[in-house]
Amino acid sequence: MRQGISHFQPSFDDLSTPLIDVTFCVLDLETTGGSPADCEITEIGAVKYRAGELIGTFQTLVDPGAPIPPSIVLLTGITHAMVVDAPEIETALPSFLEFIGDSVIVGHNVRFDLSFLNAAAIRLGYGKLPNKSADTASLARRLIRQEVRNLRLGTLAAHFRSPTKPNHRALEDARATAHVFHALLERAGSLGVTNLDDLLQLPTAKGSSHYSKIKLTDELPRKPGVYVFRDRNDTPIYIGKASNLRARVRQYFYGDKRRTIANMMKELDRVEHQVCESLLEAEIAEVRLIHAHRPRYNRRSKPPKTSHFVKVTKEKYPRLSVVRTLKEDGLAYLGPFRSKRAADLVVHAIWDAVPIRRCNNRPGSRSAKCAQSQLGVAMCPCDGDLSLSEYSSAVETLLAAIDGAPTHLLDNLVERMNRLSIDQRYEEAGWVRDRHDALVNALRKKWQWEALASAGNLVFEHLDGWAISIDNGLFVGTFQPGELPINTPDPVASTPVPPNVQVAEEATLIWNFIEKQPLKLTHASGSLAYPYANVQKLTISRRLAA
Repeated sequence: MRQGISHFQPSFDDLSTPLIDVTFCVLDLETTGGSPADCEITEIGAVKYRAGELIGTFQTLVDPGAPIPPSIVLLTGITHAMVVDAPEIETALPSFLEFIGDSVIVGHNVRFDLSFLNAAAIRLGYGKLPNKSADTASLARRLIRQEVRNLRLGTLAAHFRSPTKPNHRALEDARATAHVFHALLERAGSLGVTNLDDLLQLPTAKGSSHYSKIKLTDELPRKPGVYVFRDRNDTPIYIGKASNLRARVRQYFYGDKRRTIANMMKELDRVEHQVCESLLEAEIAEVRLIHAHRPRYNRRSKPPKTSHFVKVTKEKYPRLSVVRTLKEDGLAYLGPFRSKRAADLVVHAIWDAVPIRRCNNRPGSRSAKCAQSQLGVAMCPCDGDLSLSEYSSAVETLLAAIDGAPTHLLDNLVERMNRLSIDQRYEEAGWVRDRHDALVNALRKKWQWEALASAGNLVFEHLDGWAISIDNGLFVGTFQPGELPINTPDPVASTPVPPNVQVAEEATLIWNFIEKQPLKLTHASGSLAYPYANVQKLTISRRLAA
């Protein structure tokens, strides 16, 4: 994995914007009451800033089309006589929306102002304002709550010595809010808030003793990659991936109340990162690092100590066996599975679909049929009465399904599930559904691996101008097309399924990336094909387990 040129295409949210490059529109509204459902706007005031410089001012009274309550007149000083010749909101709003443009809206308790603006915009057919917003009250609560007696605009303006005193008139209040906002930005800078995404997340930051550690994220880039949390012994305790390293890691400091996160942040001593050339490279790097270090807080993705496989045995009357070793013996395998329980689920799915032998008694070693054979759920040769030709049909159905023709096998499971559902045996139907889905998943992973591994060396170019290389099912890296070394190894799959869980996870990530991204195959030393059935899980039948 190389640091350097990044081919990840950033969006506004991914890359964010330095605060010095953001245009802020600080606004204030006066209204006839507290709810946009039955009250109207009487005045709009706004000032627009960029890099701390005033670049625009907007102010207008608005005719609310109804009498202004006396209490509002007393509070704002705006009388009916003042607004009688003012434009109505239908006239004033288009000009104000043009003034706002794509700037970030700032206000004191800005949700109140936005509720009135959005109500008017929706009513007049403009739709809800798409602009991002920042609230000076929320920022002050996070940054200076201990320094002031309350968070009212007048109190904050006095605290920061605003030259404009708030007086419940829109433009003056907007100017006072702007002064408070810029003072708060200076305070936020001491916490490493330098970009818009940092600012927007700051009000939600959890006020804990670990928040000071957010400084560990100051050097993180806004690029795709992997991050490693290390404790004071330099042991990795958590590993993750991100399309934006800085934004993702800082989220851990913003109000996550899970106990495991709190404990992890308590142990955190250092954040290590690795920039990747693409998001796929970051996903692959995450898998490899987790399997290498087994961090204790990666509980869901923690790798198993060993892999499990379902194997069709090489016997006169073959059966299924769950094994921990994958051998190049030419036999049919499914897997790898993260646990024996997961492997057993697939075994039971096959047992439900075909009456393959379940017991491991030697053929002809018993005087009577085994229990499974007596119940009619399996054909077992233990009493010596089962002919090889009679048994071979079940084995052929199973091997055909594993090789890419699973229709008969899966149809049997669907039919069994439907019978149980008709008989109102919903819990058992749910078990069959889960087994069906587990088998579908195992078959898909096997076929995807075969397709990738047999294709040899592959090169895919992304429409954005970069390329990825895959060699016998394994990810090589992300490159500039001109820099990419082309190797042509023999297109031979070394194993019928991925040799372990790590490789299986990587293969799934690669296949999903190939399916979903705009890629063009520019080189293949073998043949890349996926000529198997498009099998589906029974997701529509989830209600059966209810």
